[in-house]
Amino acid sequence: MGRAYSQDLRRRVFAYIASGHSCRAAGRVFGVSASTAIRLAAEHRQTGSLAPQRQGRAPGTAGKLAAHTAFLVEIVGAEPDITLAELARALAETQGLTVQLSSIHRALVRAGLSYKKRADRAGAGTRGPQAGTA
Repeated sequence: MGRAYSQDLRRRVFAYIASGHSCRAAGRVFGVSASTAIRLAAEHRQTGSLAPQRQGRAPGTAGKLAAHTAFLVEIVGAEPDITLAELARALAETQGLTVQLSSIHRALVRAGLSYKKRADRAGAGTRGPQAGTA
């Protein structure tokens, strides 16, 4: 994500425009695009401020699963061994929502849930003859 222009540059561009120069001329003089100069002037007219706006989404609003996090947590709490594919089917059947498995995984991680290997499951182990025996 890009960074906002400094307050100093914003003030200088606006002062140049306010002194009677065009926005396009201000862009050329200060090395910013004409659209940036136009946007700065318009924002100052509307709000009276040259402060940059917040970038990105507000926390907790990312994606279409944000509204369904409680539903996912409830299902996983009731059935801890549920798979991502089963969660996807449950979302499709009850909420009418089709999502990728990776999206469900990210939503569960954001909710503080993660997949933990269980001790009663066999590991991958080794295949074939043991190393060192011939």
